[in-house]
Amino acid sequence: MKWLLLLIPCLGAIAAPFYNSIEPRLFGFPLFYWFQLLLVPVSALFIYMVYAGERR
Repeated sequence: MKWLLLLIPCLGAIAAPFYNSIEPRLFGFPLFYWFQLLLVPVSALFIYMVYAGERR
């Protein structure tokens, strides 16, 4: 069941047509790019949560 947490970042990456736009900008980056950059640490956090849950 904990492995389903890994689907959340995957679905965020696959849903690119929904956030494929220029506005809003963050530090000059269009939404598409900063959302992709945000997915990297979010994915790492979800992977760590699954790893910590399975380690016990």
